[in-house]
Amino acid sequence: MTELADRAAGQTRTTAAAASAAAQAPSAAPAGAVHPAVDVAALGEQLLGRWADIRRHARALAARPELHKIEGLTHTEHRTRTFGQLKVLVENDAVHRAFPASVGGSDDHGGNVAGFQELVIADPSLQIKAGVQWGLFGSAVNHLGTGEHHTRWLPGIMSLDIPGCFAMTETGHGSDVASIATTATYDPAAGEFVVHTPYRAAWKDYIGNAAADGLAAVVFAQLVTRGVNHGVHAFYVDLRDPETREFLPGIGGEDDGVKGGLNGIDNGRLHFTNVRIPRTNLLNRYGDVAADGTYSSPIASPGRRFFTMLGTLVQGRVSLDGAAVTASKLALKTAIQYATERRQFSASSRTEEEVLLDYQRHQRRLFTRLATTYAASFASEQLLQKFDDVFSGRHDTDADRQDLETLAAALKPLSTWHALDTLQECREACGGAGFLIENRFASLRADLDVYATFEGDNTVLLQLVAKRLLADYAKEFRNVNFGVLARYVVGQATGAAIHRTGLRGVAQFVADSGSAQKAALAIRDEASQRALLTDRVQTMVAEVGSALKGAGRLPREQGAALFNSHQNELIEAAQAHAELLQWEAFTEALGKVADPGTRVVLTWLRDLFGLSLIEKNLSWYLMNGRLSMQRGRTVGRYINRLLAKIRPHALDLVDAFGYGPEHLRAEIATGAEKARQDEARDYVRAQRAGGQAPVEEKNLPARTAPRGQETPRG
Repeated sequence: MTELADRAAGQTRTTAAAASAAAQAPSAAPAGAVHPAVDVAALGEQLLGRWADIRRHARALAARPELHKIEGLTHTEHRTRTFGQLKVLVENDAVHRAFPASVGGSDDHGGNVAGFQELVIADPSLQIKAGVQWGLFGSAVNHLGTGEHHTRWLPGIMSLDIPGCFAMTETGHGSDVASIATTATYDPAAGEFVVHTPYRAAWKDYIGNAAADGLAAVVFAQLVTRGVNHGVHAFYVDLRDPETREFLPGIGGEDDGVKGGLNGIDNGRLHFTNVRIPRTNLLNRYGDVAADGTYSSPIASPGRRFFTMLGTLVQGRVSLDGAAVTASKLALKTAIQYATERRQFSASSRTEEEVLLDYQRHQRRLFTRLATTYAASFASEQLLQKFDDVFSGRHDTDADRQDLETLAAALKPLSTWHALDTLQECREACGGAGFLIENRFASLRADLDVYATFEGDNTVLLQLVAKRLLADYAKEFRNVNFGVLARYVVGQATGAAIHRTGLRGVAQFVADSGSAQKAALAIRDEASQRALLTDRVQTMVAEVGSALKGAGRLPREQGAALFNSHQNELIEAAQAHAELLQWEAFTEALGKVADPGTRVVLTWLRDLFGLSLIEKNLSWYLMNGRLSMQRGRTVGRYINRLLAKIRPHALDLVDAFGYGPEHLRAEIATGAEKARQDEARDYVRAQRAGGQAPVEEKNLPARTAPRGQETPRG
């Protein structure tokens, strides 16, 4: 079973060894450690991960004012500025890492993505435009082309002499790449491919660098030779004259115009009318056409060939995953910093207003998202390491590539959705100040909005994950004998009977003896959290797998209808699986924390993440008999206890992200609010001390009105 299959299936069963290890894991402060403290420096180093030095270099670069987004520019001004910023990246050796040493690169695929993920700090438009140029256009030439292509084009791509486009998406087909309509038909008499968009829906759309800057493109089209369509392949196509910047004959396009965000990127549309390119412009690592039109490929299966070609481009999803985590960290650092300074309402004192972060609801809003951000950060690092292992060649089997694809498809949706949710919640938690562009929440929220749908629509990606989970589930029983299968069915029936009759809930209640304290101890235990999270994934996958059993033998229309009727459950199972991966990544990271105090605080944060997931899906756990009502009621109470424990360490936890004022660039995170609050408090105190404070009307002694002048009552 492959690595990811082990996670998908194996981790959904709590082994005795895992339970034993979990029982020994720290879940409370060690003896004598009444007030644990966070080692901010050590935690910050752990969060930086394997490519810490590259991240530091990228952050230093992102702190430079010439790379910062200037709010209020027109979209044409923003585009000009962003293109100029790409040259700064070239001058500072920030774009070469992933390319081959033969052309001046360093073959460092993980380090390359780690650096690009941090560019969102400066301006998301810069990060994405850099990603288009080097992570998509350049990467396609690098991974889909061969040595000749590398020598011919990569130096110019790296130096920005050849700004380029990644022309895959069409107006009529986004996520369904296999169905794109642009064709590249081989003409053996001329030794050329003829690239053509047969109708309007086949135009390449939303293409970065297409509206103004792109001189060339990697165009994805259906390769047709000798009357046979061999599926989607990639072709290098020159778009514009380098001198005039006008489209070459047969090529046209439009500007997509102003967007909801990322307006530093010149997205546009491209179309081709019988555009002829040399046969050697086919990026032919996985499929080639000889001079006589004969097609050949090292991969016999068309389906496998297609997914292999697209798999080489997974770094876009890996990059977005990490960039989204970075944006969440920026937002939480700003919002939590502000919440420790901003005061509002005098609930517990007649003279002092409350700090926002002391309100339980404020803690709920921010700390639960802080816990998720930590989980997403540790999972993102694991994804990046897996990506580097595959692309470096250290672990590059078909199984490894499938695992990487599935892991990226699982984590990218969660981190991008989480970033949007976190930015919005942090904006609201900062009130009107959060809505000001100077504090960046609204701007980042707008720029990251499209992260949820490009490099793969999040919902479609989760469906891919679900299909992988079903495939792994099916493998479990493909070759088992009747006796094993019968025992499994009996076990499933017994388990279902226990859950549905509520026997498990009764057993839990008896074990807890009605004690909220015992129930809390049970759900905060690492093994219990793992069991609840894994059981949900396993049950959901098994139920859908059973419902879809035999779908492949049905007529196509009926099989599709059956699959569609369970699509929602499939996607929910995939999301539960991805959340489990994040929880496991957090738990694994805990094992690497040396400082006892830091480990205690991070354990609280991990528990907050795990219990928040359980609380979010509490109805499922109750309806399926996985939790008793006693324990169900305890979940929310224990979360509130965790919030209080985490409160003294909140600033340390966001300081460990390692972002300074030059990265945040938010006025409310500069200490200005604290200065204002201190000034106000000093003023009021001086008034009181000097006897100059006016008396509040409500504090005046009650006066008795003269007879006959009583206040009339209605």
